[in-house]
Amino acid sequence: MSEDALAVGFRQVMAGVCTPVSVITAMDGERPHGTTVSAFTSLSMAPPMVLVSLDQSSALLAVLRATGRFGVNVLGSRQHTLASVFARKGDDKFDGVPWTLTHGVPRIADTPGWLACEVAQLVPGGDHVIALGTVTDADTLPADPLTYHFRAFGTHLPLPAR
Repeated sequence: MSEDALAVGFRQVMAGVCTPVSVITAMDGERPHGTTVSAFTSLSMAPPMVLVSLDQSSALLAVLRATGRFGVNVLGSRQHTLASVFARKGDDKFDGVPWTLTHGVPRIADTPGWLACEVAQLVPGGDHVIALGTVTDADTLPADPLTYHFRAFGTHLPLPAR
């Protein structure tokens, strides 16, 4: 299989994997930074840890390297606009977005899942870096999750009980 065909096939397979959508945040002095990711998952229960994949050229990654902490704002199904805002480049992503500083990182208001993390390790992975984070705070609100599948936002619906 050629490299081009492999890349196309890989993208198609990965598009078919339903993933949660989160906004990863960090503070650079007085300025909040954030970016949308779909490569986020739990890693360990003891101690509680998560992993997040960030592009090597990400401005947010530079802030994580400098500060050693980040927030995970797990989005709900009604927050797809937020996901789009934080997926783009620019310094104005937080304009008009309600947030608070919690455990030293930006916490976006009304997200169904919240984690504050300290960077345990940064691991190179191709064109990305995997941030392993030790969880220092966690909170939840009831809401349906925002998911990403075949390049579109959606949500999970449970199968009917048998």
